[in-house]
Amino acid sequence: MRSAFTLIFLRHGQSVYNLERRFTGWTDVGLSPQGEVEARRAGQLLRREGLEFDCAYTSLLRRAIKTLWIVSEEMNLEWVPVAKAWELNERHYGALEGRTWDEVAAEVGADQVRLWRRSFSDAPPPLDPSDPRHPRFDRRYRDLPQDRLPSAESLADVFCRVVPFWTARIAPQVRSGRRILVVSHGNALRALVKHLDGISDEGISAVEIPTGIPIVYELDSELLPLGRRLLSDGELDRI
Repeated sequence: MRSAFTLIFLRHGQSVYNLERRFTGWTDVGLSPQGEVEARRAGQLLRREGLEFDCAYTSLLRRAIKTLWIVSEEMNLEWVPVAKAWELNERHYGALEGRTWDEVAAEVGADQVRLWRRSFSDAPPPLDPSDPRHPRFDRRYRDLPQDRLPSAESLADVFCRVVPFWTARIAPQVRSGRRILVVSHGNALRALVKHLDGISDEGISAVEIPTGIPIVYELDSELLPLGRRLLSDGELDRI
């Protein structure tokens, strides 16, 4: 069966905090040099496969925005319309943001760190509202109601903001026949993969979204997946 629609997800290239094994979340760090290489290679892979896009969506965080810039430049698609949305931001890691995984593991244990990073329902300790890292002090979120600004999020919380955005904003564009690229973050994309593939709350813990590797979905007319694949330097591999 041939697909009716093609949808592309891309996690940003490696960030500075990814390199340092830190909890990043809504902290607005840039790409590492390796991350820029990954973004450029993603654009080359998409171009090689003839996978152009008509519209792109990304978050309000620079590592995703910069990745999209590089991909668009590599594909000569700088002119394509782009929509930026806070709903596509990474999961907010609360009081853990900026801390290394090893530092936190030394305090609470590796099992707890694994739960905070991989489980569906476990949220990390929240930021105090007076903490300068809290998003209420960031002017890019000034138009959001205070009760929508997270102090910490589980993957379930991310799911509850990403999936309605998919339903209201992205899915109608896909149904219209537009080819869509979504450049976002590991947990935001895990939430979308969970939704599209019907993965259980327990099963999603095993799904890892690699940096800088396009995920290509083939969807039927109901936007149900016919298949998904990773676009790599070698063969097209499943997640």
